[in-house]
Amino acid sequence: MRDKARQEREEAGILSAELLGWLPRGACLVNAARGQHLDEAALLVALDEGRLAGAVLDVLATEPLPPDSPLWAHPAVRITPHVSSITDVPNGAAQIADNYRRLLAGRPLVNVADRSAGY
Repeated sequence: MRDKARQEREEAGILSAELLGWLPRGACLVNAARGQHLDEAALLVALDEGRLAGAVLDVLATEPLPPDSPLWAHPAVRITPHVSSITDVPNGAAQIADNYRRLLAGRPLVNVADRSAGY
């Protein structure tokens, strides 16, 4: 399930425990709209119970996400830095390929998000 809706006051918490319960077992949630849409506690319960396979969160209720948030350490959660720009596809593909080669060679990756910076 993907959330790209704009934020309206009445939509806060719309991605609730009830809604997450309607998703098929093994679904993955992607929230790239508004952090306030998602009930993060309900998400963690759904993940821990195995009802959801994973979540990709581009936005969060509190930004920057506090260092002690359980979302950082959850193995089924991926957090992206919520930045956007026009991507030059050949350049982006070259960067991905370069990082893949670095990974295979055991070398440090480039352009890695710095969690200590709050994202």
